[in-house]
Parts: sequence; structure tokens; C-alpha cells
Amino acid sequence: MDLSELRALVALMRKSGLVELEIQDQKGRVRLVRSPSASIAGEVSGRVGAAKPVPVQTLAASTVDSPGQEPELAAGQVLVRSPMVGTFYRAPSPDAAPFVEEGDLAHKGQALCIIEAMKMMNEIVAEVAGKVAKILCENAQPVEYGQPLIVLEVQ
Repeated sequence: MDLSELRALVALMRKSGLVELEIQDQKGRVRLVRSPSASIAGEVSGRVGAAKPVPVQTLAASTVDSPGQEPELAAGQVLVRSPMVGTFYRAPSPDAAPFVEEGDLAHKGQALCIIEAMKMMNEIVAEVAGKVAKILCENAQPVEYGQPLIVLEVQ
């Protein structure tokens, strides 16, 4: 499917209030999933075409709307969140070393992990330099849009 077809599907999902849509035709199969309150237009445009690094937004705990699984953050810590639904991977391949370990220093723009979505590998990069305080997901774990992945201590 091309970008215009995906945008039309996203518009259909918004208009009808759908949270999940799966379509298969001669071009292939696509499955779109979104949280009821999330906008997915940006997610779709970031996943079409060749895989590329996806910058993530870092948020302090006080700005988080979703209750429940939020880690407690100390002063100077930020969350790296998943910008899409997919599968979390710590390394570029099963036999490779992880991108980062707890305690490592990460520079701005450095790959922290990969989210696989629709058979595309999307590198999640650090928007700020910092020390990896905590990795919140297990390798090969499914993740949701906006789910906390990593806690960084800003340097």
C-alpha cells in the first residue's frame, strides 16, 4: 500500500471511531492499531518507505496522562516512549550486542532500541544525551503506543 491509501485508512478509522483495522488485498496485508485517544497520522507517515531513525519525545512523569505502569522519575530523568505499536528489540539482530545497557552513556541521536512494526525495523534514538538509568522492557516484548521504554538521566 502506498502512503495515500494508508492515510485514507487512517481517516476512515478516525471517522468511524475504529481502534483496530486489518485489510488484505492483492498488494499485501496491513493492520493498523491505535489507542482511542491517540492520533496516528504521524505514526503512519513515519513507517512508510525505508526504515529510518524515529526521534521520540521525552516526557516528565508529571505530564503523563495514562495511569498505572508509569515509573517514578527522579529530578533530571526523562522517559523514552514508544512512538508506535510494535515489538521492542534491544539489539539490531539476535546475535548482536544490545544498543545500550543500564549505566551506559547515550549521546543525542544515538540508537537506543528498535521497534518492529509491520515488518519494518524502526530505530528509536535519544533526543537528549544522558545515562541509561533503567530499561523498562524485555527483548522481543510487544509494546503499545506511548509505552515507557527507557529511563534516561539527562547529562
